[in-house]
Amino acid sequence: MNAFFHIDQARRLDAADPLGHFRRAFHVPVWKGEEVIYLTGNSLGLQPVGVSEAIAQELHDWKTLGVEGHFHAKNPWMPYHEFLTDSLARLAGAKGTEVVAMGSLTANLHFAMASFYRPTPERRAILCEAKAFPSDRYALVSQLAFHGYPESDLIEVPGSGADGVPTDEDLIAAIQTHGSRVATMLIGGVNYFTGRVYDMARITAAGPRPRHRGGLGPGPRHGQCPPCRCTTGMSTLPPGAPTNTSMPARAEPPGSLSTSATTTPTSRASRVGGDTTRRADFHMGPGFDPIPSAEGWQVSNAPVLSMAAQRASLDLFDRMDLAQHRANGLDLSRRCMEMLEALAAGTDTNPSACSLPGKTPRGVAKCPCSSAPATRRFFDQLVERGVVADWRRARHHSHGLHSLLL
Repeated sequence: MNAFFHIDQARRLDAADPLGHFRRAFHVPVWKGEEVIYLTGNSLGLQPVGVSEAIAQELHDWKTLGVEGHFHAKNPWMPYHEFLTDSLARLAGAKGTEVVAMGSLTANLHFAMASFYRPTPERRAILCEAKAFPSDRYALVSQLAFHGYPESDLIEVPGSGADGVPTDEDLIAAIQTHGSRVATMLIGGVNYFTGRVYDMARITAAGPRPRHRGGLGPGPRHGQCPPCRCTTGMSTLPPGAPTNTSMPARAEPPGSLSTSATTTPTSRASRVGGDTTRRADFHMGPGFDPIPSAEGWQVSNAPVLSMAAQRASLDLFDRMDLAQHRANGLDLSRRCMEMLEALAAGTDTNPSACSLPGKTPRGVAKCPCSSAPATRRFFDQLVERGVVADWRRARHHSHGLHSLLL
């Protein structure tokens, strides 16, 4: 089978794509007079056209209203994060009360660990997948150290394949083996190295007392998600944008910092508190009365300018068929891998692809890899031809195929 097809065939596919018009909603960088082929949607999406206007509105209100913008801006700043709630809930497959836009990904992991990592001398280990995203691993090791435990209490579950990334079965077997000493799990819902998608409902249900475990990663829909999720990535957010943090209503870590009389599970959970985690606005009382939803984990005011850009991006996703977006991404991923492998086979670079077996659940990012010199030459050839890919020093480069940007 010929993996390549003519440019006219590609144009026909573009013309038939029901989401094809969304590409005009983004600013595409130019290289040597032509728009680039952007394959880093897994790292940073392109800027939506509506971002400038969205940020300009908030700058205007700051200019003309000053502090009064908190309550009297066109989009009042005090509850600004709430403008993102419904969009994030739709993307995460969660209820609106279970999501909040807040903080950065690694900081949110630490906030979540403050609630869900409650080690005892007998159950103190943290379980994660091997080849987790490095900053996730750094956060876990620092949490162990903060509680006085060694790095050896981090159980990293390896896979048996060439990529070293575990399958669902590998993770479940590790839970069954180590479950009696595991206090918390952190699993990336989509493995950043290979694009493998994990069955989070199956994994989190595998061990004893799953509600006291935090599997931090995207879940498919409400009712099939772990106690806590922190997500970022493919939704064309601005650099450093707040992430989507989800705390499903059944999340009930032991202990309480709340002085509230309510019985909502999320209001009982121990957490790190701050201004906007309180139920009341500026009452300045001494008691900590958290909002009985995922908002109860939010700390400090919403970063309005960054969230304005995020809102402009989410507005695009509100208007599209997410199932079609997913199907497009998988089709692009398959076609790209077939062409890259065919191209590599006819050159002296010949990188072996860290691709997944045919029917393995996957995201859209893939990582061809090989020995560093050959892989770097292959990557440089792509860049010279106007392809923006993601080079990593760990002997691989990745291609995040965001179907809206191609």
